[in-house]
Amino acid sequence: MKKYKSVFLAAIVSGLLFSCNEQLDLPSDGRITMEQVFSDYNRTRGYLNSCYGFSPAPYMDRSSYTDEAQDADDITPGSNYIVWYGGNITSLTYAAYSVDKSPWGSLYTGIRKCNTFIEGIKTATVYATEGEKAAWTAQAHTLRALYYLQLIKRYGGVPIFDKPLEINHDFSKDVRAKFSDVVKFILADCDKALSFPASRDGLPWEIYDNQYGIMTRAIVYAIKSEAVTYAASPLWSDGTYTWADATTINGEALSQCLTNGYRLFNDKPAADIAQNAYALYFFTSSNDQRAVDKETIYQSGTKMQVWRYAGMPTNPGMDRTGPCPTQDLVDSYEMANGEAPITGYSDASKLVPTINSASGYDEANPYVGRDPRFYASIYYNGAVRNLDQPAGKKVETFVGGTEEISDINRKNTRTGYYLRKFNNYKSGQNNDADGAVRLFRLAELYLNFAESAYQSAGPDVAVKTGATTMTAREAVNAVRARAGMPGFAVGLTKDAFEKKYRNERRIELAFEEHRFFDVRRWKILSQTDKFVTGMRITKTGTALSYKRFKFPDRNAWSDKYLMYPIDQTEVDKVIGLSGANWQNPGWLD
Repeated sequence: MKKYKSVFLAAIVSGLLFSCNEQLDLPSDGRITMEQVFSDYNRTRGYLNSCYGFSPAPYMDRSSYTDEAQDADDITPGSNYIVWYGGNITSLTYAAYSVDKSPWGSLYTGIRKCNTFIEGIKTATVYATEGEKAAWTAQAHTLRALYYLQLIKRYGGVPIFDKPLEINHDFSKDVRAKFSDVVKFILADCDKALSFPASRDGLPWEIYDNQYGIMTRAIVYAIKSEAVTYAASPLWSDGTYTWADATTINGEALSQCLTNGYRLFNDKPAADIAQNAYALYFFTSSNDQRAVDKETIYQSGTKMQVWRYAGMPTNPGMDRTGPCPTQDLVDSYEMANGEAPITGYSDASKLVPTINSASGYDEANPYVGRDPRFYASIYYNGAVRNLDQPAGKKVETFVGGTEEISDINRKNTRTGYYLRKFNNYKSGQNNDADGAVRLFRLAELYLNFAESAYQSAGPDVAVKTGATTMTAREAVNAVRARAGMPGFAVGLTKDAFEKKYRNERRIELAFEEHRFFDVRRWKILSQTDKFVTGMRITKTGTALSYKRFKFPDRNAWSDKYLMYPIDQTEVDKVIGLSGANWQNPGWLD
């Protein structure tokens, strides 16, 4: 009988312990039994700490793998973006060129640790209160659910392991579970976590002192919401989870969070701090025990340095321009009156837009009167950069301007735009005040509910969510109201609502990694990622002229790119053991 240990199963029953936050008191040879771990308070806590930290941290660079951005390093020989845009990726090279490499192994390491903790704490002889043990167990179940969610978003169905594996485990018997089966497992883990009291001796809503980043009830509900929304989506739906099922779970998640103090961030900043509440939110610390930021559910990523890694050439100390927002994204921002400025294009290259005459959009002044989130997210030609000097120098992306467009310099925009979201204009070499991507936030729960509700009941049908009722339209409008945008009109057809909803999700969640996964689960990758466009502006005297241009076609939009490839070395091992080929479609290199 053949047996092996692969990357995702390595050290399943190893006695070696690795603590993220608290060093374990190990013998000099580093070995210790699990009985010794779970008989000592600090070791037990240390092992739980080591279960954290395996979820890939969201980052702005993923936008360059979507139609949100064209990366300025697309001209750098051998860069990830040259290879990705060219579609020159195989299952053997994917990890070298994707945005988060290949998290398969690290996620399964996290799962293995959670399994060990969940089983070990059941029979632990550690001197701890039952409340402490309950809290620890709830955290471990939540983390395991989170890791499985991150796996299936990327790879589809994966093997399910719910217990530590014996040293003689026969891996040839393992099977790759369906996406929906993994979602069942995720939901069961979440429900197990929620079965513990909503207190410190269980799984609380509150974030206590020195508990930033620890699992909470809100995180569990966010995991459930995202998992079931994906399960009902076109790419993954197999009838196990309907949109009605998703609406029930999404409604409960949203209602529970609202009932327990979560709110969309709506602090109005002074004019010299940020343009609006949406702008301020993304560089406001979420490490405040929800005193100010009541929207963030979980921030797993660290603060970014947008000024350095997605900056302008006039930023002292900047390294590169990174993801440059595309014209496609700019076109998707509505006018402040709620009308779409552009309803389509009359040519295949998207260079001749069809203007919505009712919108008030002016091609000669394209950045006037747009959705407030546009001004919070994108630096455009004429944008005020230093808000404390509104009459001072403005951004110049025109040819020959101080932040001019360039196709030969990685420190200049490739598209005519720079990223502004997450960027505090006061950030620089001596003041890193930029923000971070939130893995989960309340706005996503509103949008997840809206998506499942319009699919299952229609845009204007009230659906019970906890103690209240809400329509899909009302959920979307809550998000738009925070941004200062008028709500969706009553009476939209399902198709019309879907078009506006998907655009709303694109805008609200821009540069937060959602677009990459959304176009895949909706199975529209071939419609969105074939190519992107930019805007070249020339200045003659005081007159500006605007000319759209198309970037070379990308080749990373076929169906094979709907999922990550599984590490080929893992696939080869499984083939050798059982003859089953676990590789995802299109990646059979």
